[in-house]
Amino acid sequence: MAPATANTKIEDQEMLTVSTSRFGELTVSPDKVIHMTSPFLGFPDSKNFMLKPHGKESPFMWLQSLETPTLAFVVIQAAIIAQEYAPHIPNYVKQELKASKDDQLEILLILTVPKNDLKKITANLLGPLVINTKQRLAKQVLQDPTIYDACWPIFK
Repeated sequence: MAPATANTKIEDQEMLTVSTSRFGELTVSPDKVIHMTSPFLGFPDSKNFMLKPHGKESPFMWLQSLETPTLAFVVIQAAIIAQEYAPHIPNYVKQELKASKDDQLEILLILTVPKNDLKKITANLLGPLVINTKQRLAKQVLQDPTIYDACWPIFK
């Protein structure tokens, strides 16, 4: 990504071009950038991401970092695989994400995809990604580990 100068914000740029390890060079419109209000645990240098569909008919997406070319998470909408999943989203998180209504919030789950056995894909229910779709703000919201699992098998 072309680094923003002190006077240039991502929103002010026309198009961003980023080099990634998985997808090569990608161009993204600034209005498609998702900004993390706080970085993912373990990835302090990545605060801006884009969602890239895995394929036309696939429910999977890639959450690609715009700062770190090698960082991309496989994600899926929680409602697709866990209809009863209802993570607690505290009011302070809703305020941080500038969400006036719950319907502005989308829940994505980060998946772990083993190389040799796709039937062993797991979803992280413990740390869902909550996105305000209108503001393009996101935060990983940790849940109660006595209720939710970080390695929930999506195929039973």
